[in-house]
Amino acid sequence: MEIPIDSEKDRDFLVRDMEGHFKFIEDSLGVIISTRGNRVFIQGNDDVVKSTENLIKDIYMARKEGHNLRHEDLAYALNCIKDKGVSGLREVFDYYIPVASKNRYIIPKTDMQRQYIEAIRDNDIVIGIGPAGTGKTYIAMAMAINAYLKKQVNRIILVRPAVEAGERLGFLPGDIYEKINPYLRPLYDALFDMMDGDKASLLIEKGILEIAPLAFMRGRTLKDAFIILDEAQNTTAEQMKMYLTRLGINSKTVITGDVTQVDLPMDKTSGLIEVEHVLKGIGGIEFVYFTDKDVVRHRLVQEIIKAYEKYEKRDY
Repeated sequence: MEIPIDSEKDRDFLVRDMEGHFKFIEDSLGVIISTRGNRVFIQGNDDVVKSTENLIKDIYMARKEGHNLRHEDLAYALNCIKDKGVSGLREVFDYYIPVASKNRYIIPKTDMQRQYIEAIRDNDIVIGIGPAGTGKTYIAMAMAINAYLKKQVNRIILVRPAVEAGERLGFLPGDIYEKINPYLRPLYDALFDMMDGDKASLLIEKGILEIAPLAFMRGRTLKDAFIILDEAQNTTAEQMKMYLTRLGINSKTVITGDVTQVDLPMDKTSGLIEVEHVLKGIGGIEFVYFTDKDVVRHRLVQEIIKAYEKYEKRDY
């Protein structure tokens, strides 16, 4: 195959950046790739060679369009090509999420993340349940930013309970925002990973992007908004009902949490656990369940989660 080179920048990309991708592709698909000038030679099984050619073209075009593919994005695409028979990145990219000005895609890295994206596209209320590191909040954030960029909503609201502080919140130093800020920090981290800091700060300043504790939602009706409730296992049953009934016209919400990590007092029922029973079977509401197989943090995180599950189930 031949890759068109329009500039010195294209040549540098083919020689330098694609070299790392080629080695990754060779190891994953069992082909041999070599280059000469702007020509790429692929040796291997005919079907795999064709898939490899499509993949290389898609990587090159994605780069030409200004998007940077990371190894983990490519790993998921290669898994789909190898195990699921898709023809190339474009088919995988049906589930890509363009975000802000970072010039890259947020791409699902597991099948459950892909189903999660589908669920968010197709439903107004999606509840993602599973362990930490599965991308529940991160992908919801990407979908929220994308919905705002496409003008599907007018604002984004990111909500978290500050339950760990409990009644002791008043004893923490500073004003109310300084007191709750540590509990909202993970939402800021995800936001600034996808959006330039200046742009995100401007949206926050204008009130287009709001990050707030759950208690601030009481009495409001949230219209034309994409709302994410994170760490929902730490909402009480009453708080969950209050939150769900805030949803207004042309709004969408994603609720995320891990039912094994409830920090509520023993006499309080988790709203996330209760809502599984209350809302099951209602059209327009979908539950998505993640497992340790969907963890996309350091490889040891999966093993740590499994080890804790085994330990907690042991016989005394």
